[in-house]
Amino acid sequence: MKLESFLNDLQSTFESIGYFSMVVLQTILIVALVYYTLKLLAKWLLPRFLGYAVRKSQDAFARQFENATHNPKKEEKEGKTTIFKKPFPKSNPSKKVGEYIDFEEIE
Repeated sequence: MKLESFLNDLQSTFESIGYFSMVVLQTILIVALVYYTLKLLAKWLLPRFLGYAVRKSQDAFARQFENATHNPKKEEKEGKTTIFKKPFPKSNPSKKVGEYIDFEEIE
């Protein structure tokens, strides 16, 4: 009985508010519902997704470390110095740079 009277009062209130106000109220309720749904999903799914990403990167670093420790490039003697030089880029002498201008000194 109380529920029926509450619903009747609510319905009469909405009818007195008008159609435009009802649309505004529905829009506000839908926006609030979507906001709280996304917030709840983010609370549940975001930690799982970030944990998965951290595990994958951790595995990649571990594999890279294993490859570096198990497959050394060269066994070099302690104290030996190795210098790696970059090769100089080859210039193209046939490339025409511009016209040569001979300047004369004025006294």
